[in-house]
Amino acid sequence: MPADEILLPGADTELLADKPAVAEAVAEHIRAAATAAIERQGRFKLCLAGGTTPTAAYERLKDADASWRHWWIYHGDERCVPPESGERNSLAAGEAWLDHVPVPRQQIHAIPVELGAEFGALGYELIVRAALPFDLVLLGIGEDGHTASLFPGREIPEDRLAMPVYDAPKPPPERVSLTLRALANSQQVLILVTGAGKAEAVRRWRQGVDLPIAQVARVARSRVLMDRAAAGV
Repeated sequence: MPADEILLPGADTELLADKPAVAEAVAEHIRAAATAAIERQGRFKLCLAGGTTPTAAYERLKDADASWRHWWIYHGDERCVPPESGERNSLAAGEAWLDHVPVPRQQIHAIPVELGAEFGALGYELIVRAALPFDLVLLGIGEDGHTASLFPGREIPEDRLAMPVYDAPKPPPERVSLTLRALANSQQVLILVTGAGKAEAVRRWRQGVDLPIAQVARVARSRVLMDRAAAGV
């Protein structure tokens, strides 16, 4: 497929065979970004995404030989569900990866959604403000073009780094999400797109529809790793 047929506004795009290939490429990008950041500044600040493709990448990191004590971990969004719920992004990342490596626990910053959406966002904003800029932000894309918990047609405050989300169009209805201002404040944003279910969102993005994922890509140094199913080829 010619490269110009998969160009997405605001982002470099790499087309890969399938979801496992994307997961492997993501893991390699994370390892490389960590090495560069630690050599440059002595620490690596990574903001995670939820979802099956990021989780598959995390699983590939748990046996990696890395300078884990120099890693700082953050989350792009979280669902307001009980701490033991399998719907929590932080729990999934822990089970797939972080529970198996010696990143200091105080350097893994889960979003405190047990405080509720509003107070969880306020608390996490303080943590994110101290962390910025990130070295690498991972993002996925929903079938409607949302990313993190930023949904199409919803106002995103420009003066916040983290925001409460109410009445989300997919369950659970309450969430906490980093804003465009926070997500874009990174050395690089890596956007993961897999599966035929994402093809319509990709098509709309290519057509210039102002989706949340497109808004991030427009203002950040962004790279898309996409499989052939999502590209529709």
